[in-house]
Amino acid sequence: MSLLEKVHSPSDIKAMDEETLRRLAREIRGYIIQVVSRNGGHLAPNLGVVELTLALHYVFDAPRDKIVWDVGHQCYTHKIITGRNEAFTTLRTLGGISGFPRPAESEYDVTVAGHASTSVSAALGLAVGRDLAGQDHQVVAVIGDGSLTGGMAFEALNHAGDSGTQLIVVLNDNRCSIAPNVGALSSYLGRLRTSPTYNRVKSDIELVLGKVPVVGKRLANTFGRVKDSLKYLVVPGIIFEELGFTYLGPVDGHDLGALIDVFKQAKHAKGPVLVHVLTVKGRGYLPAERDPAAFHGIGPFSVTTGQSMQTKGVTFSRVFGEALCELAAQDERIVALTAAMTDGTGLSEFESRYPRRFFDVGIAEQHAVTFAAGLASSGLRPVVAIYSTFLQRAYDQVVHDVCIPGLPVVFCLDRAGLVGEDGPTHHGAYDIAYLRHIPGIALMAPADGAELVAMLRRAIEMSSPVAIRYPRGSVHEPLSGSSAPNIDHAQLVRDGDACLIAAVGPMVYTALEAASALSKSGIEAAVLNVRWLKPLDASTLEPLLARFSKVVTLEEGSAAGGFGSALLEFMVERNIRAETRILGLPDTFIGHGKRDELLALVGLTPDGVERSVAQFVTQGKYRSVRRAGAGRGHGQ
Repeated sequence: MSLLEKVHSPSDIKAMDEETLRRLAREIRGYIIQVVSRNGGHLAPNLGVVELTLALHYVFDAPRDKIVWDVGHQCYTHKIITGRNEAFTTLRTLGGISGFPRPAESEYDVTVAGHASTSVSAALGLAVGRDLAGQDHQVVAVIGDGSLTGGMAFEALNHAGDSGTQLIVVLNDNRCSIAPNVGALSSYLGRLRTSPTYNRVKSDIELVLGKVPVVGKRLANTFGRVKDSLKYLVVPGIIFEELGFTYLGPVDGHDLGALIDVFKQAKHAKGPVLVHVLTVKGRGYLPAERDPAAFHGIGPFSVTTGQSMQTKGVTFSRVFGEALCELAAQDERIVALTAAMTDGTGLSEFESRYPRRFFDVGIAEQHAVTFAAGLASSGLRPVVAIYSTFLQRAYDQVVHDVCIPGLPVVFCLDRAGLVGEDGPTHHGAYDIAYLRHIPGIALMAPADGAELVAMLRRAIEMSSPVAIRYPRGSVHEPLSGSSAPNIDHAQLVRDGDACLIAAVGPMVYTALEAASALSKSGIEAAVLNVRWLKPLDASTLEPLLARFSKVVTLEEGSAAGGFGSALLEFMVERNIRAETRILGLPDTFIGHGKRDELLALVGLTPDGVERSVAQFVTQGKYRSVRRAGAGRGHGQ
């Protein structure tokens, strides 16, 4: 029997000696590699924290003690040793366990996590709640150096240090977020990695100064300042000390003995403590160690070669990146920004070709948006490439810093719609709803790659804010058959007389397949490629809507507040009376699974749309407008 088969809860590892724990760590690494090679997932982050996780559960008593994971994409070892060993084979599959912490899944998962920089805030809340209840358990936040670039993390550190509350923050320093980290903080942590350990230097300073006799108040104050000055010169971690934390480290994050010792020390310290742990992202699997960015989040791959098993077509991200490079060659005002997602958003080539015009601000979306506002104010044309789910983090900056002054910032929202196995924290479900009601911003959705290029060109020409949303995945062949379509107006791509299906983005192709199937049943549906979600194309929509008594809207976004809602508002304003059904994402959080599985679950596949439209067209007159999520969501 393997060691892993004997581990059903953290209590099973507490009796193991250090050598046995090292053997267990090797088994866990092999298991993670096997499962992720089949299911896909976050490989490199999880391989880097195996010993760290074992040490945490060895020293602390979860679930009584609370361990809060930042982002959560490094929680696989945690899941394996907290009763989910056998279930781990279902990782990220429909109905299986999540790739992120999920309280509904286990009492060991304290918070929902999927976005960065949240752990210290949540942990501080848990610690203060503990204190007010008169309890005495430990609260530990595990945060990466990449997540530490987010402003929210520093807001929480500032509050925690001032509160004096007993709280342990473990800084998992692997020099990466997804790609290698950037910025002054990253450089600071790099200096700490090569400095003498904090406690030895601090003790030496205090020992020397303590032996100097002090006479008089003025002389005492002078020596106090000398002591502080020496600390600033040679003591690692001084920034955390000044925030009110006791700093411990740096510690080798793959040395189980050292980790157990430092966590025991932190456990018995008073007030807030920061433990600085150095880990290697991708540890134990050479391809991941060599290229941690490629193995940060990866689909199925060959364990032997490290090569991906997936065949990919030309993606929207790639089309965007190539188009932006071409446009930047023609217009020196164009600059590109992203928040730690250079490769994911398709900007790697732009960074290589135009390094002085490219800015990766780290995991700091709020800063990215306001920084872009400043760039626009100086006459540049900033293009901000951020996943739809992550732009949510900068909502106020979009409103306050970009839209109120009406600055020409272009937001390119990658991963709009359902993203698949990452689940509800990553689905780009809400961008239409959270952007279209902001005054002054335009919103477009390309159906294919050619339209994305045309819309990007148009957006850069505009003198006001604009957002372009597009999904994860490959582009279709151009609807217009042209590499330079005219995107000024909505496009009727199929005519019919039974109903009008007004579709957003690549959902146009879903609508066309559904319409083709409906035709076999004698239902001729027209299909409209909407293109402009705000402002709506009134010159095309008004006469077209007047032709139909039944209208269906189709979008891969929230049905509440999305394009369908916008079209209903448009129809009411113009006294257009047509029975309308909205097909979109239902009013629930959609879980994880393959993208096509999730689309089928909510009725947004060609078959699902065909059924919904057929039912709508053939049934009797409605007395009121119907809003449909098209199917039940797989809640999470």
